[in-house]
Amino acid sequence: MLPAPIRGLRASFVFLTRLPIGGFPYTSEDFRWAAAHAPLVGYVVGGITALAFWIFRPLGDLSAAGIAVAISVLVTGGFHEDGLADTADALGGGYTKERVLEILKDSRVGAFGAAALVLSLGLRVTLLARLGEQALWALPLVGAAARVGPIALIAAMPYVTDQKHQKSGDLSRAGWVQALISVLWLALGLGLALGFGTLSLARAGALLLTLIGITALTGYRYKRRMGGVTGDFLGATEQLGEIAALATFAWSVKAYGAGIGH
Repeated sequence: MLPAPIRGLRASFVFLTRLPIGGFPYTSEDFRWAAAHAPLVGYVVGGITALAFWIFRPLGDLSAAGIAVAISVLVTGGFHEDGLADTADALGGGYTKERVLEILKDSRVGAFGAAALVLSLGLRVTLLARLGEQALWALPLVGAAARVGPIALIAAMPYVTDQKHQKSGDLSRAGWVQALISVLWLALGLGLALGFGTLSLARAGALLLTLIGITALTGYRYKRRMGGVTGDFLGATEQLGEIAALATFAWSVKAYGAGIGH
């Protein structure tokens, strides 16, 4: 039997995607370590999304982006989208901690959640279309970068969902060691992109500052409203991180294709 930090790599794909990875049964410790490898999952999901965008690009960038984002949702089972919708409903419609937790447990999607999903999907599709050919490099980095913030929040803040209703379960027991490993996964991808010249140092810095800002802002909001995080909150932070990362990369892409490294 491999040690938990290694088995956690496989468990991360089992927990965060619908990919047929297998490897059962997993222990609680395996899933705790799965948090450390969340950015690796992001690289794979981002790579699949980029491949889909490339395949369907003859239909036009906007259509290809829509199909690619739809495929990414299928790969993850809408895991993070569900968290975003529940968070929007709970924080938008709940005025007490008890009411927020009650809404989070409700499987129905309300007006705030529906609006959040429409905005998230719409922004990701249009930003991806804006990236054009640069998506092949950008999407894997976006997928990895967006998954670092939630792991940092797990390490930094208490988990406030009662055990019976926890969605993230053993993943929520991750600490700073797992958070550091997740940062190293992102650093590896950024280093390769910088080394190959597909990403400039300035744009890498802008990406990191943007994601730090998203993580800090959402963490502050969760702390103020609930005193900690829930699995749904983590999903919301991931989705906001994806949007922010795509926007950072797409910001200066010209209509006829300025490179990401410019």
